[in-house]
Amino acid sequence: MSSASDVVAILKANKITHVRIYDTDAHMLNALANTGIEVMVGVTNEEVLGIGKSPAAAAAWINKKVASYVPSTNITAIAVGSEVLTSIPNAAAVLVPAMNYLHKALVASNLNFQVKVSTPQSLDVIPRPFPPSTATFNSTWNCTIYQLLQFLKNTNSYYMLNAYPYYGYTTGNGIFPIDYALFRPLPSVKQIVDPNTLSHYNSMFDAMVDATYYAIDAFNISGIPIIVTETGWPWLGGANEPDATVENAETFNNNLIRHVLNDSGPPSQPTIPINTYIYELFNEDKRPGPVSEKSWGIFFTNGTAVYTLSLSSSNRITGNSSVTYCVVKQNVDSGKLQEGLNWACGQGGANCTAIQQGQPCYIPDTYQNHASYAYNDYYQKMRSAGGTCDFDGTATTTTVDPSYGSCVFTGSTNSSTSGANFPPVSPGPISPEGGSSSSSFQASIFQSLLTAALLALILL
Repeated sequence: MSSASDVVAILKANKITHVRIYDTDAHMLNALANTGIEVMVGVTNEEVLGIGKSPAAAAAWINKKVASYVPSTNITAIAVGSEVLTSIPNAAAVLVPAMNYLHKALVASNLNFQVKVSTPQSLDVIPRPFPPSTATFNSTWNCTIYQLLQFLKNTNSYYMLNAYPYYGYTTGNGIFPIDYALFRPLPSVKQIVDPNTLSHYNSMFDAMVDATYYAIDAFNISGIPIIVTETGWPWLGGANEPDATVENAETFNNNLIRHVLNDSGPPSQPTIPINTYIYELFNEDKRPGPVSEKSWGIFFTNGTAVYTLSLSSSNRITGNSSVTYCVVKQNVDSGKLQEGLNWACGQGGANCTAIQQGQPCYIPDTYQNHASYAYNDYYQKMRSAGGTCDFDGTATTTTVDPSYGSCVFTGSTNSSTSGANFPPVSPGPISPEGGSSSSSFQASIFQSLLTAALLALILL
């Protein structure tokens, strides 16, 4: 990983003004000093139990982790744990006491008007989020959630929601079209409508946020805005993850940004903007689990964009758009890919060493990945002599550099470094679906890993 100062340089170069880190890494907080970047810090799940049982522990945490850095480092929020109710339910009883103790410590330090306290929760706390108008929280946690909402109301804070249309779509068994998950317009015959309110939902993201508003309203509590503390889309997946592609990730995040920058809310709260953090700043190539778990980043660690991203109308982050690559199309028959791969590596003369077992492009071990590498190697070598990117209709050209980790595709500006710009990353403390953290510092519109850390930023 790059140093903390280099990560901050990436944030500044891309005019990122809000960032979330998942603990209180000293190197990161010091590097963020005097930048003006608004920082959300995190109480790790391991720390919640101790703080929730001890006002003194909460006061010590605030003094050491917050007060000692402000005002130089612009800390504006504390996320207490990550998806505590669904990831460490045994801590539910002390979650709100921990938040109360931290808030009182902020009051004692005269920081309570600058620093808000809340806790990110998964959408899984709402068992049936559709239709939004009938959504309610899991009754198991009614007592805790009522106390949480009262705390947020009394301290003028906000509800933190982790909302992932990627998971909503991929686990939905085809109930919803992928265009709905990617913010693409739906034809009139496929419009998603709440049968009770007749509200039209143009995106699964809005429906998830609205379900949370309705669940809060079921407690007869209003006036608590929602911010989305994690969302995003993976750009690479394994053989059984066909929807984790560069094209879908680019489409989702760019459409998300345009949607959020409209400053409008979901149908039930149209005047309340949905401030949103995108998961995540960097990929986590050492992370265990499915390929998609490693591939949510929007940047490589040298600051190169994984794909083109527009954070605003005037700020466009681009990949190496001067080079055209040849990659496999989505949803192509594996038999056709095998034939194309065999031809490219044989008669076509492509150098397929990198996709052999033990080599940098072998993982993910899928026809889609291996064929993309072989097709592109052939295309880069032969297009000047008339070679095309067709392969019996299974391939297409793109200006998005398909390189990842230490796997560098022919034509990439990083080819000469053999992937040296993309060192491996430590596993992150918290998965997109939640879970406890044993590492020291995460991130989300960007989350990242720094030695043992992830980072994040917000769209306003």
